[in-house]
Amino acid sequence: MLIYNVTTKVEWPVAEEWLQWMQEKHIPEILATGCFEKHQLLRLLEIDEEEGPTYAAQYYATSKDDFDMYIAKHSNAFRAESFSKWGNKFIAYRSLMLVV
Repeated sequence: MLIYNVTTKVEWPVAEEWLQWMQEKHIPEILATGCFEKHQLLRLLEIDEEEGPTYAAQYYATSKDDFDMYIAKHSNAFRAESFSKWGNKFIAYRSLMLVV
């Protein structure tokens, strides 16, 4: 099992709207690709939140092929949509992890 982790710091003025968008639109659309079987959205604690809260969206893929398909066919459109909607109001970094 692989976990595709997207950690995002969101500026306070858009944090509530961003979280709602993630839960109601963005995450369901990513899951609809069929590349991931489940997800979880977490808020990081005990970190500096002066500029805004930080979240980790974790998507579970059963195989590297599923993840690779997501990257090849879907990720660019989702990233473009995020930047189009939120501009420079967030910063994100991504990592791929193996459940051991």
